[in-house]
Amino acid sequence: MIRYALRCEADHPFEAWFGSSGDYDDQAARGLVECPFCGSRDVSKQIMAPAVAGTRSAAPAVDMARVQTLMMQAAREVRSHVEANFDYVGDTFAREARAIHEGKSEKREIYGEATPAEVKALKADGVPCTALPPAPIDPAKVN
Repeated sequence: MIRYALRCEADHPFEAWFGSSGDYDDQAARGLVECPFCGSRDVSKQIMAPAVAGTRSAAPAVDMARVQTLMMQAAREVRSHVEANFDYVGDTFAREARAIHEGKSEKREIYGEATPAEVKALKADGVPCTALPPAPIDPAKVN
């Protein structure tokens, strides 16, 4: 197994595991590697330091299940806060965010949908925006 640090065109960093470097190349070429934040398939590998076994004692074991549970809880809380307190603007997010940033629309907190290209353009123009954590998965719909 090999772990790669990846980044999408919208500048979202993430990691993924593959059986080999060839597996990554094959899946990326077929468009199967996508950003977990925005769904972009324009993904590239980032520079990573190799994992080298050393002679020092290993760090204490981390309870990854607990870490994952805490991270998912935090993501749910962020999303819940945004949904309860921000205005949903749907697919007009990029236009609305730009208008607010330029003072052409009333200042308010908004959320909605934007394409990776729209997010990239907003960031290039200095409009603050970030991806909202994905909605929680409905356990009844998981196979």
